[in-house]
Amino acid sequence: MRLSELLTPARILVPLHATDKEGVLRELVDVAAVGNGGPSEEVLGAILERERQFPTGIGYGVAVPHGKTPVLSALVVVAGTTPAPVPYETIDGEPVRLFFLLAGPESCAGAHVKALSRISRLVRREPVRGKLLSARTPEEFYRVVCEAEVP
Repeated sequence: MRLSELLTPARILVPLHATDKEGVLRELVDVAAVGNGGPSEEVLGAILERERQFPTGIGYGVAVPHGKTPVLSALVVVAGTTPAPVPYETIDGEPVRLFFLLAGPESCAGAHVKALSRISRLVRREPVRGKLLSARTPEEFYRVVCEAEVP
């Protein structure tokens, strides 16, 4: 499974407009819920519950909020960048500009873990992070993801 198979330009928000953590999560969840049968409030609730247990800021200015909810029929990945850093609980204490949100049913737990791993490997590479952050359109962001996944 490739990240580029789970992500589409329609699920990339460049730029996100919110300036705080909950606002960013709401924007990402609204896109995740569209066309996937899930009421966005229930998806947001699952994401916020996971955040309360353990914040998902992985460092390097990146957060990967995620949650499991039966209201979605499949694993959904949404990504986005903010023009200015957003305060967020992170491992390194740095604010976040690059977001990847994952949500799906418990039955997709294996794919969920694989997607988290793929995102983590992708954003650890500084050149890739830089290109994602400088992308001006969803299509450009998606192209960076596709190019970064080529072996």
